[in-house]
Amino acid sequence: MASLPDPSITLVTRDAPSDWVRLRTLLVLRWLAILGQTITVVVVSLYLGLRVELGLCFLAIGAGVISNLIAMTIFPENQRLSDRDAMLTLLFDLTQLSFLLFLTGGLNNPFALLILAPVTISATALTLRSTLFLGAVAILMISLLAYFHIPLATTDGSVLELPDLFVLGFWLAIVIGIIFLSAYARRVTRETHSMSQALMATQMALAREQKLTDLGGVVAAAAHELGTPLATIKLVSTELVEELADRPDLLEDAALIRDQADRCRDILRSMGRAGKDDVHMRSAPLGAVVREAAEPHADRGTEIHYDFQPTGDMSATQPIIRRKPEIIHGLRNLVQNAVDFADGRVWIEGRWGNGTIRLRMVDDGAGFPPDLLGRLGDPFLRGRSRPEHDPRPGYEGMGLGLFIAKTLLERSGATVQFMNASDPFLAAEDKGEKRGAIVEVSWPYEAIGLPAEEASKPLGENQPIPV
Repeated sequence: MASLPDPSITLVTRDAPSDWVRLRTLLVLRWLAILGQTITVVVVSLYLGLRVELGLCFLAIGAGVISNLIAMTIFPENQRLSDRDAMLTLLFDLTQLSFLLFLTGGLNNPFALLILAPVTISATALTLRSTLFLGAVAILMISLLAYFHIPLATTDGSVLELPDLFVLGFWLAIVIGIIFLSAYARRVTRETHSMSQALMATQMALAREQKLTDLGGVVAAAAHELGTPLATIKLVSTELVEELADRPDLLEDAALIRDQADRCRDILRSMGRAGKDDVHMRSAPLGAVVREAAEPHADRGTEIHYDFQPTGDMSATQPIIRRKPEIIHGLRNLVQNAVDFADGRVWIEGRWGNGTIRLRMVDDGAGFPPDLLGRLGDPFLRGRSRPEHDPRPGYEGMGLGLFIAKTLLERSGATVQFMNASDPFLAAEDKGEKRGAIVEVSWPYEAIGLPAEEASKPLGENQPIPV
């Protein structure tokens, strides 16, 4: 049976949303910039004794005020900008700041460092193309300002200019700052966004598994509760069929009742297979839980071999563990990954003893790429080799399935390790039967195992499921 696509994976993409930035956010930042520019111009001209073109400076500041007022009038407060609109807004801020720097000494003005702000904002919220464009414009602007600007002068006519070597160093520092800070901000933002999306997908997967488990429990409980009434109906209707042999008109109705009782039984039995356990069955033997997790991938053309044995004392019985949705869904993702990349066989080995429960999954595929072993378990990781006869052509793994499995299993108290069964650079004939990838999951017994006295308790009567 092929597994259904997981909506938690299909809804998550690597691309950032196109409407991340609210107009109000940029307007608030611009108001702060306008306030700072106004205070700086006033202090410089009135208290520091520097001559600046006040009219042109306030013209540039007034352009920012007018643009803000127009935007606040036309657009609602919750307006979200497209990538193009946000880029044009930041381009206006960049141009306005460059004009102010032109009027106040160019790179001789220490506030030239603020030209980093629009590009850094773009790196955190806009596309790479917009960020590259704004970065190129910023570098062009500061390059022009190094040569073309109105010099800063005091009231007595003295010109304040840095030596050429200092101007060159300041220019180089700003260029490096634009490149480094933009790359750094973009990388951190993308990693944070990817992790938040992956965690959201993990929560969706867990919620989906919990709903399926609860639904299966409801169906199983219904089948359990209705079993006795249906058996009674079947018994009585069968007796009526025998006793009404000489009454054809009533015989047909009795036979219909018997057949419909059989049909109800078959429907409940079929539906109950999805749930596996009664609502009371919050625990099961280790092997049963593993087989339940692997069942959706058991008929996909890959042989799955199970081996469950104790370590040390060979008389130890198989442990009873809690049937947590995190465990079932996490193991299911690992089995799916093994089946996807196996050539034909997957081995699942369970061991317990010395206070530990351990599962080991091995396939006969190509194994994990050695250069990615240290990064396995990160979301949106690509690169595992495909089998020669790919059962899912066109599929490119994002690492999200492994991330979800690792996150859910670690949430249950497990430790997850990824490794290769053999050196991937060896020839196929030298690798042996179990030559592919290995995933090892281990729990402390107390994390998922039931104490012997609790495991031996009777289940009790069915209880209503809270809705």
